[in-house]
Amino acid sequence: MKKIVLTGGGTAGHVTPNIALLPRLIAEGYSIVYMGGKGIEKTLLTEKKIPFHCICTGKLRRYFDLKNVTDLFRIAAGFFQSLLLLMRIRPNVVFSKGGFVSVPVVWASALLRIPVIIHESDITPGLANRLSIPFAKKICFSFEETAQYLPSEKRVHTGLPVRSELMEGSRNEGNKLCGFSREKPVLLIIGGSQGSQTINAVVRDALSQLLVNYNVCHICGKGNRGEETANYAQFEYVKEDLAHLLASADLVVSRSGATTLFELLALLKPSLLIPLGAGSRGDQVLNANSFKKQGFSHVLLQDNLSKATLLEAIEKASAHREVMIHQMKNFNASQNSADKVLSLIEAVARKS
Repeated sequence: MKKIVLTGGGTAGHVTPNIALLPRLIAEGYSIVYMGGKGIEKTLLTEKKIPFHCICTGKLRRYFDLKNVTDLFRIAAGFFQSLLLLMRIRPNVVFSKGGFVSVPVVWASALLRIPVIIHESDITPGLANRLSIPFAKKICFSFEETAQYLPSEKRVHTGLPVRSELMEGSRNEGNKLCGFSREKPVLLIIGGSQGSQTINAVVRDALSQLLVNYNVCHICGKGNRGEETANYAQFEYVKEDLAHLLASADLVVSRSGATTLFELLALLKPSLLIPLGAGSRGDQVLNANSFKKQGFSHVLLQDNLSKATLLEAIEKASAHREVMIHQMKNFNASQNSADKVLSLIEAVARKS
């Protein structure tokens, strides 16, 4: 039996593309093992009944912090744990979606001469992937702009695999979950897997005016629920029902993590993107601008976010819905990201 180790974690964006590959890998006869940390990856993969091995992980920060020293020991421990696990599992290939938990797995794989494929979601590679790139056989990437940052002999433009279950949502079911009728278009607001207090505060400030023209579905993050009102549905976190909520949405207001963007693209959902700004490494701004340039989305920078600018940006995006949908349809006609990644995995696994 062919064996593959998947790794990646820390955020949902480092896990859900791996989950998108699971049905295809199983159909191709792979025995799958996941190596990750104690974060969201453990919860999601345990729910999928995939064998999961927890390893130590540390974070290398881009600024001075004493935790950088202690985390070096955690990374070293994770490396030796990975080494022992990989010697026992002996996979044909390792597929890494990034995040700091993936680094010791990639390094240990290289030492054992197990071929590694990396996937980079964002336009510019994150630190974890930059540390892993020298040890990879191939590097998949999502945005065309990323090619300039990767070795030409390793890079393969695959796009980003999207979970097939998201395509099975029902608009009617989504409206039922929210208690909406179809009298008004539905505005879906997503602040990321943890929610966004910045976006939440501005949305609620503008809510009375938004509700004049829209039914509002707000995924606000754990512990971030606000006051209840008619035609305003709040969810702290959504898993199985996310497909239905997305199906019901006429316009989405969202952060611009790569996984979310490519899910919206696959579903032909017009969007207004509010990327993370100050305090982040800037990848969300680059991602958002790429989608804006291709005509898939409108963008409102967080530094410019206010009640007035949000209302204005939503109206402009809503007026251009059909244009965005047309652009996304033309792009999606040539996309089969999961199949491209699987073909690459198969080719590397055969050589091993």
